[in-house]
Amino acid sequence: MLRNLKLLDGRQVNIEIASGRIVRVDETEVGNLPSTTHDGPDSTTHLRTVDCAGAYVSSGWIDMHVHAFPAFDPYGDEIDEIGVKQGVATIVDAGSCGADRIGELAASGESAKTNLLAFLNISRIGLSRIDELSQLDWLDGERVGEAVARYPDVIVGLKARISRSVVGDSGIAPLRVARELSASTGLPLMVHIGSAPPAIEEVLSYLREGDIVTHYLNGKPNNLFDAEGWPIPALLDALERGVRLDVGHGTASFSFRVAEAAKRHGIGLHTISSDIYRGNRLNGPVFSLANVMSKFLYLGYSLQEVVAAVTSSAAQWLGRPELGRIQAGDPAHLTVFDVREEPVSLVDSEGIERKANQRIVPRGVVTNGEYMACEVRT
Repeated sequence: MLRNLKLLDGRQVNIEIASGRIVRVDETEVGNLPSTTHDGPDSTTHLRTVDCAGAYVSSGWIDMHVHAFPAFDPYGDEIDEIGVKQGVATIVDAGSCGADRIGELAASGESAKTNLLAFLNISRIGLSRIDELSQLDWLDGERVGEAVARYPDVIVGLKARISRSVVGDSGIAPLRVARELSASTGLPLMVHIGSAPPAIEEVLSYLREGDIVTHYLNGKPNNLFDAEGWPIPALLDALERGVRLDVGHGTASFSFRVAEAAKRHGIGLHTISSDIYRGNRLNGPVFSLANVMSKFLYLGYSLQEVVAAVTSSAAQWLGRPELGRIQAGDPAHLTVFDVREEPVSLVDSEGIERKANQRIVPRGVVTNGEYMACEVRT
């Protein structure tokens, strides 16, 4: 039982959980909440009674873009370090592994507390190199099909990093292959955008309904907004086709300047994700999904909009709406958090610092019915 929680609409609730599912959500009266105590120390426990002392609760946060394969350097980290320890119930690895090593990633997910899903890198070598699409013979359609068939409960889409440093002299050819693989597997694409070539207009022309552009708020010259901050026509056309936008903050892919332009013109907000891995978790500018979410509060989005971008919106794209709601009968995946009114310094990927007065701080997380206190609160 989780007691003394607050929904985003302000209602006070207690949530009863049994056998990994939400049994009941009871509304209570403000000022008349039952007095309870933590059952055991501030650490991992099986749910009996936990007093959440007026914290917010949402469905479990979903980070749609992480790198959770620690064997790959620099783009890797431990699943639970970027998952439950940061209040994130479900992570989606964004193409760390291709067909060569997706089995290892899937196996590590089985022993983690955090729920793991993954985009399969269309290059069989994955991020063992950072130019994984520079050699077309690393794109093996048969191997992709075998991996998708073997891990249907893990693989939710295909990942293609289409920027100059990744594709090298291959140009747009890897994206053509990705489009063919999407058709043959029935899976959507997540496409990383960055420096040209290929030009962003050409990249967007290949994307279809349900595909995702990640790093949409990057400030590189090849981005989605013109010099005056207007969305380029190719972006508006892609949105009209049903292409979705994902933040994918990362070390080099989030600009306050671009994010302010996007908000000014009503572009987004679909999903907020961190593109977190060991380096930018420990040294910034990412630190945590909560830190990235706090940047969107600073930008003027409501708490409801920010939380929806890591819960219901992500769950809808995944085709798992039960992960994005708090309802009796649904799996118990929840995040308990505070919104603290205190000064905080927020830094984007270009080193630009903004001073804010609010930050989101995770307190605890429930995955598969088990409550865990967060260890990382930045």
